[in-house]
Amino acid sequence: MNASNPAPNAPSTLHDAPQLSAAPAPGEKERVVLAYSGGLDTSVCIKWLQEEYDLDVIAVVGDLGQEHDGLEAVKAKALATGAIGCQVVDMRETFANEYLACAMAANAAYENKYPLVSALSRPLIAKHLVAVAHKYGAKYVAHGCTGKGNDQVRFESSVLMLDPALTILSPVRDWDLGCRADEIAWAAAHNVPVQATAEAPYSIDDNLWGRAIECGVLEDPWCEPPADIWTMTVDPQQAPDEPTYVEIEFNEGVPCALNGQAMSFLDLIYAMNDIAGSNGFGRIDMVENRLVGVKSRECYEVPGGMALIQAHKALEDLCLERSVLHHKLGIEQTWAEQVYNGLWFSPLKEALDAFLAHTQQCVTGTVKLKFYKGSCTVVGRKSVFSLYDFGLATYDADDTFDQQAAKGFIDLHSLSCKVWAENRLANDARMPSFADVDATNAACAAVVTEAEGILEDSEKATV
Repeated sequence: MNASNPAPNAPSTLHDAPQLSAAPAPGEKERVVLAYSGGLDTSVCIKWLQEEYDLDVIAVVGDLGQEHDGLEAVKAKALATGAIGCQVVDMRETFANEYLACAMAANAAYENKYPLVSALSRPLIAKHLVAVAHKYGAKYVAHGCTGKGNDQVRFESSVLMLDPALTILSPVRDWDLGCRADEIAWAAAHNVPVQATAEAPYSIDDNLWGRAIECGVLEDPWCEPPADIWTMTVDPQQAPDEPTYVEIEFNEGVPCALNGQAMSFLDLIYAMNDIAGSNGFGRIDMVENRLVGVKSRECYEVPGGMALIQAHKALEDLCLERSVLHHKLGIEQTWAEQVYNGLWFSPLKEALDAFLAHTQQCVTGTVKLKFYKGSCTVVGRKSVFSLYDFGLATYDADDTFDQQAAKGFIDLHSLSCKVWAENRLANDARMPSFADVDATNAACAAVVTEAEGILEDSEKATV
């Protein structure tokens, strides 16, 4: 389980900004702001940017609820590597309230499966990169993404939409360090303090919404994911033998209480990660279509997020008018594609947000979930805004539905197609559907003829 995540709303002393001037003084080097994680790639990036571009590096570390051994240590590592400053930003509340809340409204799932774990965090990090660049007069922004994945697109597109004047550098995409072993050797030769080995079984990105795992044996789509890739969820076979029930309250589409206890969205996500994960729910093993044209086998753990989206959908089923609900399904897929493709700040995505926000005004109520050995099932839902009318839905004596109105409704509903069919039949312009009917009728007639012949022969034999 993801026990290493810091407690929600934990006090932080990591917001101290680097003591730097608002811009480089005359004669000083130009500055670049680097999205820094503390891993091998971005640690090498610091030194590489200094040596290859002759730039001073300001590192930005975002706390998005990811697993880490202490962000103080990450900051110290950046400074030890040569960064002139390192700003650590606790982004968790903003991530939950401004990004994940939008994802909830969209029931975000790229290709109807992936809940956009990494894609949701990149625009927020990019926003802080731009803000730090403005604060300290940096002309450049850099990231540690490869040239093969989606994240390079997400970072760069976001930065360009926020400030088109900034120049973006991508060291990992540009340098000639072809593999992890080359990076480790380069780091050793340039006194970059890294604790890494050439054997790294998986590539992992995580935040409070979930984890993304790829590479290693997972690159074979036939290979079952090894048990050791999962850390937020227990093996469903080892989950409790008794089901776990929870009640989630929503206010205007945002989860606001768990089992009757009011809490922030951030706290509720952490709590649902624990509950769903301990019941073995929240694993995804899929082949997805990357923006760059590559199919990639990915595994994800999103226990709390998947459960909350499932509950949210159930409440929408209850509260949204039919036409809105049906149209929203298409909007959701477009929204997910926009975010997956790095277009969080695009005008289309912002317009879709406006539509989705309008639909959530009456998505208020309670949903009951049942977890059992890797499954999550909606077993109850209620709302003062429910459009479910028992009198219309029941088949019992309390039925208030006017069944006599059905005949007129059907006549009007099918009138246009009826006129079309009459015209085509009258003009012998039969469509394939009519040909199918004729073929069926002919086959039936042949069977009847054959049966009648058999009966007739039988009667003659009897005489």
